[in-house]
Amino acid sequence: MLTGLNHITISVSDLSKSIDFYVNILGFTIKAKWNKGAYLLLGDLWFCLSVDTVSTSNDYTHYAFSISGQLFDRFTEKLKKSEVLEWKVNKSEGKSFYFLDPDGHKLEIHDGDIESRINSCIDKPYEGMKFFD
Repeated sequence: MLTGLNHITISVSDLSKSIDFYVNILGFTIKAKWNKGAYLLLGDLWFCLSVDTVSTSNDYTHYAFSISGQLFDRFTEKLKKSEVLEWKVNKSEGKSFYFLDPDGHKLEIHDGDIESRINSCIDKPYEGMKFFD
């Protein structure tokens, strides 16, 4: 039986540039690095960068990272000063900022959690939405 998310691996074209972005801009901690990759941590999240051909898509797939509401605005300004590209404007509950990493992977910072999202959806459900215990 599955117990949770183990790790996320993304392809990167320039390992040094990606390590710089994830460590120095987003605040990940580097745990290991080799010629074709790196292991990073963000809290308990194991995040792997792997040098490979990068293929991004136009779908909604993205990776969202938690941030406290008190730090959201300051961190968003840091991202904007780093000249990240914004790929979507937030239309859902809570504060979100959607941006791209150096290879075009879709990322998000969000100050809510599953409970705040469900509570918001109870008030304004999406079309055809059903809730489960």
